[in-house]
Amino acid sequence: MTHIVVVTGAHGPEDVPGIDKLPPEIEVRYVASDDEVGAAMAGADIVFGWGFKFAMAQRAWRAGDGLRWVHWCGAGIDSLMADDLIESDVVLTNSRGTVSHEMAEFTLGLVVAFAKRLPAILKDQSRHVWKHEFNQRLRGCSVLVIGVGSIGREISRLLGAIGLEVDGMGRSRRESDPDFRKIYAIGELDTHLPYYDYVVVMAPSTPETYRLFGAKQFALMKSTARIINLARGVIVDESALIDALNRGEIAGAGLDVFETEPLPADSPLWNMDNVIVSPHVSGEFEGYMMVVVDLFVENVKRYMRGDPLINLIDKKVGFFPGGG
Repeated sequence: MTHIVVVTGAHGPEDVPGIDKLPPEIEVRYVASDDEVGAAMAGADIVFGWGFKFAMAQRAWRAGDGLRWVHWCGAGIDSLMADDLIESDVVLTNSRGTVSHEMAEFTLGLVVAFAKRLPAILKDQSRHVWKHEFNQRLRGCSVLVIGVGSIGREISRLLGAIGLEVDGMGRSRRESDPDFRKIYAIGELDTHLPYYDYVVVMAPSTPETYRLFGAKQFALMKSTARIINLARGVIVDESALIDALNRGEIAGAGLDVFETEPLPADSPLWNMDNVIVSPHVSGEFEGYMMVVVDLFVENVKRYMRGDPLINLIDKKVGFFPGGG
């Protein structure tokens, strides 16, 4: 039986490295513009959402009468979760786990940069200024990772390996866990925020996590604490964050995601000495696209055999069922 895969957001195989590894029974069609979607979806049963073109992937599943499965190229699927997809029989998978270690490395880099004053040191270097100041000792510092899926767990393992004390926060409280000292329920956030030196936001974007961090939460944090957000910009109230930084309620922020992307040129965050801004690149590394395609190819083989798919999303809750 021939299966038809529509790759949205790509002109051809040159845009999707490794797609040639698909079994020969698979017919692949590429869609690079909205007006190509309708014709491409005729008879198609699989959509591979490529290039983070959310709107195009949405048009594709709506145009496909025989569509059975959508695979997304990233981990975050919040922008895909329209009511018609949620209520449909279409299966949804994502690329969870393909960048977990790399995002943990990025988190480690931000923590080290803050603790060892690297932004200030680099600024002084550019001005030829010799300024001697103490830095922070990381061993024994406390970290709260909000979101205990594959990325959050990898962050905990990596930070724990250099001596930080890492707790997690997920949907439910767990007194013991192989990767965290303990896991608190998300409803306990305000109770525990005052005790951590670093707070890492790695939760999925859901109605429950929208603006989870606001003025109240920043006021509860240590004045020496830093927040790191690699998840979604909408989880943190940006205006409240800027106010908290200006008032000294927290010591700094490492931000890879923002409420509006690209971050507007007039955002105060660009010019704050205690903020590190990165352009949503924490999970992107040389060769990562090939890793994402390899996962999709493996899932296609499973699909053809009738085996369970990797990273099957619970559409009702909006994320991988075992990851929170």
